Amino acid sequence: MTSYSSVGAASGARRRPTMKQVARLAGVGVKTVSRVVNGEPNVSDRTAERVWAAVRELDYHVDLRAGSLRRPGGATRTIALLVGSVDNPFAGELHRGVEDVAREHDVAVLASSLDEQPDREVAAVEDSIKRHVDGIIVNTTTVDGAALERVLHLGVPIVFVDRAPHGIGADCVTSDTRSAAERATLHLLERGHRRIALLTERLNVATAVERREGFTAAFAGYGVDLGGAVVVSGLVGAGAAECAVTGLFNEPCPPTAIFSGQNLLTEGALHALHNLELRNRIAHVGFDDLPLADMLQPALTVVRQDPRRMGRVAAQRLFRRLEGEVLRPEHIVIPTQFITRGSGEIEPDDRLDLPTS
Repeated sequence: MTSYSSVGAASGARRRPTMKQVARLAGVGVKTVSRVVNGEPNVSDRTAERVWAAVRELDYHVDLRAGSLRRPGGATRTIALLVGSVDNPFAGELHRGVEDVAREHDVAVLASSLDEQPDREVAAVEDSIKRHVDGIIVNTTTVDGAALERVLHLGVPIVFVDRAPHGIGADCVTSDTRSAAERATLHLLERGHRRIALLTERLNVATAVERREGFTAAFAGYGVDLGGAVVVSGLVGAGAAECAVTGLFNEPCPPTAIFSGQNLLTEGALHALHNLELRNRIAHVGFDDLPLADMLQPALTVVRQDPRRMGRVAAQRLFRRLEGEVLRPEHIVIPTQFITRGSGEIEPDDRLDLPTS
């Protein structure tokens, strides 16, 4: 087990504001600050207003634990893992990778779902800081990271995993998602497909933007006009993807191929193609592998990521900082695999005999 202590100085980040600093700024005693932030009586409204103004100005976070429970050096031996949704198998693999490393350090992992909501992400990060976790690993919901600017310099190391927000100087561990999406799209173009549908999540998610960029880059690089392509964004969950794909085949010129940009969207697309009896006639490539994908008929061609490895690498990076290493922010890219199994190799069928509703 590797030991570590308080990380503010080691990481070069600003130390957390203290209750003494709040008291000094508000012109009151520490006990008065404690009464105000803990909702105790016998404090005038005017005094409480001064205390809360100081809390906001310093961005002070209340310690939710009793002081006697703190470990030597200020370390609590807990880290937070904030993911899109804990019920997504991708997040489960990510969690496993983080937990494998944390266990080596005798540290507990506190996991929470963000549900792809930036406001919830900010609240979860702030709550983690209030609970004095030693570090945070975030599967961020935002593209630009502006919502987190206020909490990135409070003395708690943060590592972004799977998604790299733009404009933030912090450690990131991701897949080569843009180039992987370009490669998958090119695979379909090389087989003669021009009417290709891309399914993505909400575009506040960095990976959704990157996969769309890779998709359009493949058309440009192959010298093919995007006129026949369809991009359906903003999809949340398998049900939304199933409805979207079903709708595409009610159009006059339906796609001959589908590229689903996330595992749950792939599940929805598979359901729709099965119900339409088109699994053997529409080419399909999924981003992220699925359990038993190789057992389907035809077996599913996929871009396979390695979320467990991403989790391990992100945790290793975090613990290096917790152990006192002074590191420059780094973007670490984990390679993907493109696995051909049959569904992505179906040739275009321009004379689809679609089921009538």
